[in-house]
Amino acid sequence: MKALLHSLGINVSDKWMDLILPSTHIIIILVLSWLLMRISSKLINLFKNYVTRTTHDAGSIKRAETLGQVFSHVAIVIITLITGMLILGEVGISIAPILAAAGVVGVAVGFGAQSLIKDYFTGFFLLIEDQIRHGEVVEVSGKKGQVEEVTLRHVRLRDFEGNVHFIPNSSITTVTNQSRDFSYALIDLSVAYRENIDEVYEVMCRVGAEMRSDASFKALIIADLEIAGIQELSDSAVIIRCRFKVIPLEQWDIKREFLYRIKKAFDAAGIEIPYPHLTIYAGEAKQAEETPAFKVQSQPMHID
Repeated sequence: MKALLHSLGINVSDKWMDLILPSTHIIIILVLSWLLMRISSKLINLFKNYVTRTTHDAGSIKRAETLGQVFSHVAIVIITLITGMLILGEVGISIAPILAAAGVVGVAVGFGAQSLIKDYFTGFFLLIEDQIRHGEVVEVSGKKGQVEEVTLRHVRLRDFEGNVHFIPNSSITTVTNQSRDFSYALIDLSVAYRENIDEVYEVMCRVGAEMRSDASFKALIIADLEIAGIQELSDSAVIIRCRFKVIPLEQWDIKREFLYRIKKAFDAAGIEIPYPHLTIYAGEAKQAEETPAFKVQSQPMHID
């Protein structure tokens, strides 16, 4: 650098050279760091765009977006750490003691923060094995909701009431995914014992066919209503189980619509949907008594 300046006719003292050289190196390091961040960002965007162009699967696109966010964070952290160490070296601070101290601290932190390390390992495999994607509805660690964020540290869920749950990855042992590929709207219907089951089946199939032909729902339902049959003979009702195969995240809306329509269809067909009744019996008087000791009129009472 000094020889170059002399060749240009610029005389610079050694004191100024000691200041100019590190400053120049630092500027070069910062510029290269910025370029690396830009390049990594471009590569991650190219990866996401490639997945978007080559597949029409919404799940794969969501997975690519999730992995892209994680890779972006990792790239920023690594580039920032390397940049910081190179700048410290340029200003005359030896990084060898820092690295040695970091190694000792790392061992201590490793023993004291095992759950944190487990968070990162578990989060890495959650993403690589494609167990959780952004936008899906899952149940983990006793909490259920829609996935808003998946990182190497935690999973963020928002439930139906709007509550946000932050779940450390280390606490996740089982993932129940309710929106992968397709879902089932599982429905249990109760009818009275006196009803003709074949007639009930006919009404259910008719309502299911009407929903499949409805423009508002035919794109959401994949297959016709599947009637599994009598699920249980309970104390006061016959339980019939059925289900719709639907696209992900639509099982709840389809179930609500079917229950709404089946209630109207059962009412029109005179099919009873039973509910519990309570009858109070006052007892009978002894033969020597003309009337009971007390009298209570028996009548059905609905129990809420």
